Amino acid sequence: MKKLSIFTVFMLVTTVALFSCQNDEVQLEPQANNLEEFPKIAAKLESMYFNTDGLEKMEFELPNGTMQEMFLVEGDIVFSREQIENMKMGGDITTKQYRTNNLVSGGTINIMGYTGGGGFGLSNKERTGLQWAVNNYNRLNLNINFNLTFGTNFGPQDMLVYHDPNQSGSGGSAGFPSNGNPNKFVRIYGLSGFSTNVNEHVITHEIGHSVGFRHTDWFSRQSCGQNVNEGTAGVGAVHIPGTPTGYDSTSIMLACFSAGTDGEFNNNDITALRFMY
Repeated sequence: MKKLSIFTVFMLVTTVALFSCQNDEVQLEPQANNLEEFPKIAAKLESMYFNTDGLEKMEFELPNGTMQEMFLVEGDIVFSREQIENMKMGGDITTKQYRTNNLVSGGTINIMGYTGGGGFGLSNKERTGLQWAVNNYNRLNLNINFNLTFGTNFGPQDMLVYHDPNQSGSGGSAGFPSNGNPNKFVRIYGLSGFSTNVNEHVITHEIGHSVGFRHTDWFSRQSCGQNVNEGTAGVGAVHIPGTPTGYDSTSIMLACFSAGTDGEFNNNDITALRFMY
């Protein structure tokens, strides 16, 4: 998505500012030697063919002050320790792309934009970006649809989008679906200096992970100027018929994005969503 992780944007890679959707490039405080500090976690992720370069254990702070221990993988994907321990080898290990093995069962997803205090509430620009992101999905008449509200009572909600005032860099992060449910927490940060379209892009991208999308260029992270395979097993990297198997330069699910993005799905993204849902 950007050249910096979509959910962790921050450096200029070339003359074009590319930022990534994931926390891959989020500059977190060093965790000593992560692979040595968490050998079992790292070994399990590697056995699932995830790229463990930059693996981080993070304390995610939710708007109510609750702290959740999570592991950040490949920039903007987060897993709990339990999720990693319960991963089983499965799915297709291919050189193709797009979705995980786990999808959302269908129906209405109640999504809330957080409006509370403490710096966790969405700004006006972020709220507009969230509205536009929800519109991106709902206009496609899929088997899933989003019911968007704004407020603070996020307990009953299926998904919460909130601002993390304590995270450095710019971008966002999210998890994958499980047990037929979407990933619940989508956090964004450092987007105030970007356009509303970039806010829309980051939120649309993170919601995409939350309903089962992998990065379009998971096999290379070419959009970030890299040549790194994120891995395919564990959650899968299942090719969606009718979409490219190679690099798709305008997909909203690229690992890194340009500051000039329009925040919209391209035709292949739409084909993928309609096949999935």
